[in-house]
Amino acid sequence: MHAFGQILKTEAKLHLRDIPTLVLTVALPTLILVVLGLIPTLREPSPDLDDKSFIAYFTPSLLVVTLAMVAVNALPSVLATYRERGILRRLATTPASPLALLAAQLVLALVGILTSAVLLAVVARVAFGIPLPRHPLGFAAALVLGTGALLAVGLLVAAVAPTARSAQALAVPVFMLIMFFGGVYLPRFLLPGFLADVGAYTPPGVQALLDAWTGTAPHPLHLGIMAVIAVAAGAAAAKLFRWE
Repeated sequence: MHAFGQILKTEAKLHLRDIPTLVLTVALPTLILVVLGLIPTLREPSPDLDDKSFIAYFTPSLLVVTLAMVAVNALPSVLATYRERGILRRLATTPASPLALLAAQLVLALVGILTSAVLLAVVARVAFGIPLPRHPLGFAAALVLGTGALLAVGLLVAAVAPTARSAQALAVPVFMLIMFFGGVYLPRFLLPGFLADVGAYTPPGVQALLDAWTGTAPHPLHLGIMAVIAVAAGAAAAKLFRWE
């Protein structure tokens, strides 16, 4: 436990040294919300969105930004870099095992994601009057399972990528698909029905987040699929991951 605490402290210091990247990762969804919220027409209720404003509808999709950046871009790149430089191999010869480093990375990823989600929800409520998630338990479940699914996918990318450069190359198409199906590039109501349905079952399961935020309990199937993806991708990553 002491070794894990030391590694977590060290990794946290490394994260905090890159303040611009850290701030961008955590604050980007909120910055996008503020920019969109400054456009008056996007704050007006629309009958096409069940009398919700565009920004109220779009806010849950903005959570996908940080989730994808942390889980699919940052996590695989860091782990692949540590493997490429032999850091994971050297840790295996010390009381601080490579698993402690992996756990520390996951803790930092979760802290960043949670901070971003809280910041987005608070600014949405205070600045634009967007209600906080109306189904808190459902939203918590959707966020936890969606985050778990994406982190597992990120670990799978790290497991099969031998170098940092290859991890980045693999992460880019995965990141773009997640952002597309998550309704970030194009709002979900503008997607063809088939693609919107696919997005409901693509990590992090933005439809469950949207339902819980607007007051409807997430569909159990949506949550179940996220759990299955988290377990399956996590198991595959554990089997394929190499410490050197």
